[in-house]
Amino acid sequence: MNGSVFRFRLGVAVTYAFFLCVLTVAPVSAAWAENEAAPLNYFLHSYGPASMPTMHLGWVMVALVVAVFVIVALLLGRAIFHKRPDDDTGLIGSEDKGMRWIYIGTGISACILFALAIYTLITLNMIARSTQAPALTLTVTGYDWWWKVEYEDDDPTRSFVSANEIHIPVGQPVLVKLKSADVIHAFWVPMLAGKTQMIPGQTNRQWIQADAEGVYRGQCTQYCGIQHAHMGLEVVAQSAAEFRKWQDAQRRASVAVSSIDINAGKQLFLDRCAGCHAIRGTEAVGAHAPDLTHLKSRRLIAAGLLTNTPEHLVDWITHAQDLKPGARMPSMMLTATELGALSAYLSTLE
Repeated sequence: MNGSVFRFRLGVAVTYAFFLCVLTVAPVSAAWAENEAAPLNYFLHSYGPASMPTMHLGWVMVALVVAVFVIVALLLGRAIFHKRPDDDTGLIGSEDKGMRWIYIGTGISACILFALAIYTLITLNMIARSTQAPALTLTVTGYDWWWKVEYEDDDPTRSFVSANEIHIPVGQPVLVKLKSADVIHAFWVPMLAGKTQMIPGQTNRQWIQADAEGVYRGQCTQYCGIQHAHMGLEVVAQSAAEFRKWQDAQRRASVAVSSIDINAGKQLFLDRCAGCHAIRGTEAVGAHAPDLTHLKSRRLIAAGLLTNTPEHLVDWITHAQDLKPGARMPSMMLTATELGALSAYLSTLE
């Protein structure tokens, strides 16, 4: 074999193998990262019956891709180092022999893909609905770039709205109705269920169930704009007693607190923020941004971008467009006195 031809083939083979390895091995390796550092990297682990069949399907696909990688790498190596066609000892010494290998490979691939398609359809059917009646029904609506969460109840007066954080009771199925207010989004809590599209004008359904208490990270997985990566949410699974306690607290309107700073901050909120945000029990009834009635009860703000601390809240209010460019939340220009009063009022929304 000519030296330059050999080097060219070797370079192509190494480059192909490198990219194929990145596409197959990297996601699997990332799955073992620490949960606190990268919680979504646990997408190959299951903590609920709705995600278990999906996890098994994922492992089968990973195994299949790795097998394809190994086979292709071996065949590439054999093609690079095989003897010249005029050498009778070559593996593919003639056109007939070469075509026979192509026929065999095509047939095997078709059978494997057909079996995988059947397995995928069986998995989709298994997770389509829960075997038990849902203990809770939610409507989750995707916005650019946050989540509106409505807790339904047979008694409309007991329904309430939250944002970017879903609380569910442990060990009980929860029906999630999925909508979109603008573009196509996708709801994905990998440790509890697979992905489901949220399409404008259409209501899709999914069910989730957590087998253990904890906080499960979710994410929009359909590209929906420049802040798609910062459209996260959390599912908090609690015991039945803790969930009822949280639910009762969320149904209550905001508690009126009297002080000069808080009253000034409340008036500032009504003047500057009530057009988008709502706080039950006040004149603020905005519907274009998260409901803030119980803002302080949430772990995160800005759809998972920041932890819910007084410092981060102030930073978000004054630098929203620096932290999340393109979001509907403007960076507010406030004096130190106004910012202190607004912060004092927001700290009462527990």
